[in-house]
Amino acid sequence: MKTTKSLSEVHESVDTINKKGFWKKLFAFIGPAYLVSVGYMDPGNWATDIAGGSQFGYQLLWVLLMSNLMALILQSLSAKLGLVQGLDLAQASRATYPPIVNLFNWVLAEIAIAACDLAEVIGMAIGLQLLFHIPLLVGVSITVLDTILLLILSRYGMRKMEAFILVLIATIGLAFIAELFFSKPDGAALVKGFIPTIPNHSALYIAIGIIGATVMPHNLYLHSSLVQTRKIDRSEAGIKEAIKFNFIDTFIALNLALFVNAAILILAAAVFFSTGHNEVAEIQDAYKLLSDILGNNLAPILFAVALIAAGQSSTLTGTLSGQIVMEGYLNLRIQPWLRRIITRLIAIVPAFIVIYIKGEEATGELLILSQVLLSLQLGFAVIPLIHLTNDKKKMGQFANTIPVKIAAWAIATIIIALNANLVIETILGWINNSENPSILYFIVVPLVVISAIFLLYITFSPIIKKVKLKRNHVPDGKVETLDIFGGIKYHCIAITVDFSSSDNKAISNAIAQGGNTAKYILIHIVETAGARLMGNEIDDLETLSDKKNLEQYKIELESKGFTIRTKLGFGNPKKSIPEIVNETNCDLLVMGAHGHKALKDIIFGTTLDAVRHSVKVPVLIVK
Repeated sequence: MKTTKSLSEVHESVDTINKKGFWKKLFAFIGPAYLVSVGYMDPGNWATDIAGGSQFGYQLLWVLLMSNLMALILQSLSAKLGLVQGLDLAQASRATYPPIVNLFNWVLAEIAIAACDLAEVIGMAIGLQLLFHIPLLVGVSITVLDTILLLILSRYGMRKMEAFILVLIATIGLAFIAELFFSKPDGAALVKGFIPTIPNHSALYIAIGIIGATVMPHNLYLHSSLVQTRKIDRSEAGIKEAIKFNFIDTFIALNLALFVNAAILILAAAVFFSTGHNEVAEIQDAYKLLSDILGNNLAPILFAVALIAAGQSSTLTGTLSGQIVMEGYLNLRIQPWLRRIITRLIAIVPAFIVIYIKGEEATGELLILSQVLLSLQLGFAVIPLIHLTNDKKKMGQFANTIPVKIAAWAIATIIIALNANLVIETILGWINNSENPSILYFIVVPLVVISAIFLLYITFSPIIKKVKLKRNHVPDGKVETLDIFGGIKYHCIAITVDFSSSDNKAISNAIAQGGNTAKYILIHIVETAGARLMGNEIDDLETLSDKKNLEQYKIELESKGFTIRTKLGFGNPKKSIPEIVNETNCDLLVMGAHGHKALKDIIFGTTLDAVRHSVKVPVLIVK
């Protein structure tokens, strides 16, 4: 049977239970947040920090501080989800939302991870070029070796991997401490930079870019999984202790990331803004100007070393995120080395092609594209995280308090609004600058609209569902006590069930047509992404749960004197239901219409129509 443990090869591999004393406990818990923090100091962040410092000096430092506070709250929620529910964000979302939404969310998450990896690949290649004068294409090709490094680190356990990442973070931090020493920033102006102010519209645009580049969707998946590498006491007191120590870990790690980002902005302000170089936005330009302005050959070298360390550390955690997302949403596990090579190639191939065709100056465009793709996916990670950690039924006493709920939703609204603005402005810019914008109108714009629709569904469906459950007092997925009435018309009747309150009506109406003499076949279709890929070979937790529910229905109906068979199908219901009905030679099919509206009506209504036209027997649709 396929594993349900997140990152199973390192799950609960670090023991915290037997550690005594505050400092030993803290040391045992410290680590996961450092792997997460590297996503907050990747090359995508460098570009916005350099642009903000070179154009507006120290005035946007407060934006970095605010972004860090936002990230601290969201990452704390992610860690709490993993500790309390024992699921990562992808697994918990899969258990909450319908299969079609999860499939869409998985695709977007994979695109976001590939986009993030693209930025890391370009950043590291630029660093290699600046330091060793290696052509950019060669540097991009070299980054494929990261997969080998990660595989080697994985063999030595989680603590060794965390130690390696910590060394890279220390390298970045020490490099910028030296940079700040060389640049001699203005202390008074620096302190004033933490007072909120927006000089003009251009500053607002860069501030949006800084905030948008701060919270990465893959970090939320990653953190909820990495905290499960610690073996903790599962009692309420033990979980509370784990949450406390993980918050300390997160606070320290994210403040280190804040220091790095602030150091980059301060460096740009002290070196470029103060000397009138206000248009420095490219990483390569910053590198070239450092030695000219400071008159110090060590400064650009340290800058390039820090860039390579940032790119290297971010790519390692990005590939881990890819593994978490695939296993979580699909419950499908492939060999780690294959997963990591696929992730890396998805990033390398487009980078290689674009640089080969358009030249090295195209790296800026690729970085912008990667940030837009990340922005498009962000809401699909943030909103489910808030819903899941608000859920008192699943989180118990650890569910979010009212102040945390207000703060989380405010942060989500700000981040999604700013990122939506970034996406819209970028697409409009592409349309205005494109000689043939038809491909944008027919492909890009519809994709953005579809994403917006799904985002609205993810946002409001749990709220609507909760209201309905309170009204009906029927939890989702509960096997109902059946109230059967008789009647005889058919000899073999197929009934589709979905383990909801509509099953009672569907089965009752079916038995009204066949009575005690007919044979009944209960059909349920497993619609997970894994089932669509593997068919009846899938053997995951949801499949086992569905088999158990079907068996409960069978036992109850047989106790009432009915002849019952069960049939579990896999994949697309439009195909699976007709195949089962036609194979079993039934003379009636009974299906529940479920009363879906709006988006659900479009999705499930087409299933009813497709099945109706594909079977050779009458279909009774019960509302």
